[in-house]
Amino acid sequence: MKKFKKILKRTIVVILCVIIVLAAATYFYMKQPQFGALPEGKRLELIKNSPHYKDGKFRNLVEKPTISEGYSITGEIWEVLTKKFPRTEPVDVLPSVKTDLKALPRNRNVMVWFGHSSFFLQVDGIRILVDPVFSGRISPLPGKPSAYKGSDIYSVADMPEIDYMLLSHDHYDHLDYETVKALQPKVKYVLCGLGAGAHYERWGYTAKQIIEKDWGEHVDVKPGFTIFTENTHHDGGRGFKSSQALWLSFYIQSPGMNVYYSGDGGYSGRFKDIAAKHPPIDWAVMECGQYNKAWQSVHELPQEVALATTELKAKNLIPVHHSKFTLAKHPWDEPLKEITKYSRDKNYRLATPMIGEVVNLDDSAQMFRQWWKNVK
Repeated sequence: MKKFKKILKRTIVVILCVIIVLAAATYFYMKQPQFGALPEGKRLELIKNSPHYKDGKFRNLVEKPTISEGYSITGEIWEVLTKKFPRTEPVDVLPSVKTDLKALPRNRNVMVWFGHSSFFLQVDGIRILVDPVFSGRISPLPGKPSAYKGSDIYSVADMPEIDYMLLSHDHYDHLDYETVKALQPKVKYVLCGLGAGAHYERWGYTAKQIIEKDWGEHVDVKPGFTIFTENTHHDGGRGFKSSQALWLSFYIQSPGMNVYYSGDGGYSGRFKDIAAKHPPIDWAVMECGQYNKAWQSVHELPQEVALATTELKAKNLIPVHHSKFTLAKHPWDEPLKEITKYSRDKNYRLATPMIGEVVNLDDSAQMFRQWWKNVK
């Protein structure tokens, strides 16, 4: 009996030591700069004054479970660990175009998509860069998810001087430490949700560069040009403490045209509200990819993207959040196939540019081929 007690005691001591070592290793690992920073001081006090910050975190306008009824987090994890899902990433190199962004005349209204949700927008002489991720990966941990072959052809060096860099939310597939840190000298202003400025500040951005906004606010860029920060239904976080930085969508109103970027978020009545609040939308850039019925509340299914675009009364749709990283169980090209199907006979035009292809925003006759066909 005494021998058993000694063995048990030693086992408990070993287990406790392992737990302490793992906890210490995790603590110091999480101190690395790629995890960003939590808001504190004056920034935290400003956040606490927001009507959307309650009980220590930001909240959606209508709160609902992240996991849909009939599904569970453990069940989803078990499926990913034990099942293989077909064609979640392409075997072939994705077709793409390398456009010289620095050579684009300022008077051209264009958009260039870089895969997933990263894109360059030039409207009425203002250069905007949205959710840039150029490091080829979207995890602070080694390994996958990594960019598909052919999808990661742009780098920070390819970017021109940027007037406004927009951040929809602080998840790793939208806010990339390596990319954002390297971009700092090229960026005049960062426009992000309340709280997200803490990340940029830690990464070397000055207070003058950072503009943090709540839902329903705006930034006046120049006469007739305004960027509105609108709501979406999602969340945020880069560590153990979630939803400390607000997630946004953007309505960009310029003298020549109006552009809406949805950011990430599940379907809600906000699209009708945004359409009623603002002038007609010329181009809607909408999240369409990395979805699952299990987390439908925070990521739209393709049929919901089509419905939302209709409710926005947008003239043109560009689907994003696909074709670079695998974050869901669906085939890599399913978002494109599905949104093409659901966009038939709609009042908007579907535009499906290749990565790097110039979208001429003033050209209503520009044609886009279904580039994903015959890509294995």
